[in-house]
Amino acid sequence: MKAFQDYYPENLAHCYGCGRENEHGHRIKTFWEGDESVTRFTPEPWHTAVPGFVYGGLLASLIDCHGTGTAAAAAYRAEGRAMDSLPALRFVTGSLKVSYLKPTPLGPEIEIRGRVSEIKGRKVVVESSVIVDGVVTARGEVVAVQMPENFGA
Repeated sequence: MKAFQDYYPENLAHCYGCGRENEHGHRIKTFWEGDESVTRFTPEPWHTAVPGFVYGGLLASLIDCHGTGTAAAAAYRAEGRAMDSLPALRFVTGSLKVSYLKPTPLGPEIEIRGRVSEIKGRKVVVESSVIVDGVVTARGEVVAVQMPENFGA
């Protein structure tokens, strides 16, 4: 089964968090599990904030890319079409909010679970939870905006 990010066109697959073309990035993979999107990521020793705990910026980047990937998949779902159909739908971050609830331990796998709370026009809002060993350590909200064809022009 292909991840949402596997459908990104090559020219839009360089993101540090989710781009398969970025050999130095996280290269996260997100999938549907029912109505929730799920990403799993195992942090490396260099993702340390203080010994034994994950750097909060890593969590923010995981929530961010999980959210934009979920937004793309949700937009395709809402239109009733496959993620490899054209025109390609790609989303960027309009806003990102992260609440750190408790320290996230370094070592165990991190699971990010997301739910789409709103789809309106070119905007998709995704609410996510960061979970480690069954404990929610952070929550996030991504307001994702569909990227225009002339992005960066």
